[in-house]
Amino acid sequence: MEAGKTRILLNLSQVIHIDSSGLDELVASQLTVSNKGGEIKLLHLTEQVREVITRANLSAVFDIYNNEYDAVANFKRAVLRVAKPLPSLSHDDVVVTSRAGYQSGITAQLQPRRLQNDNL
Repeated sequence: MEAGKTRILLNLSQVIHIDSSGLDELVASQLTVSNKGGEIKLLHLTEQVREVITRANLSAVFDIYNNEYDAVANFKRAVLRVAKPLPSLSHDDVVVTSRAGYQSGITAQLQPRRLQNDNL
């Protein structure tokens, strides 16, 4: 992670459950990234995730957005650029990454969808 160049937008629209270990991961990631001058923003929180974050008094820790354009527009501009466009996924492709044997405390329902390159 390069200092000051990490910008992460987490789309949580498919997250159906988050517990304390999931919150711990989000907070630890936020601290790590912000200590290096980067930013994490949360996008499209489900009602359950929003409620858990509010109950844990973490609303002030994260920048939370309902609109992707607004979230991206509010990143620090000095470091925003696309190094290499990401390939689009077809409707038949599902990409899932995980660490074997690791429980993150976040559960999501993943559905295949086409990524659009025209917003890059």
